[in-house]
Amino acid sequence: MKPRAPLPLLAIFGIPAAIALVTAAGLVTALLDDGLVDALSWAALSVPVLAAAWSWRNRER
Repeated sequence: MKPRAPLPLLAIFGIPAAIALVTAAGLVTALLDDGLVDALSWAALSVPVLAAAWSWRNRER
């Protein structure tokens, strides 16, 4: 069996880094303003929950 080539760092950490950045932006915007910005922060903070639910639903059994 031929060994697999190592994956680049972006392939491994790209999605988790994007989720972390969106979550951090959601936390900061929640502190800064009220009104529509609160709705945007709630949307940003729901991204990790939605990603976990999607991952759990699409996992191999």
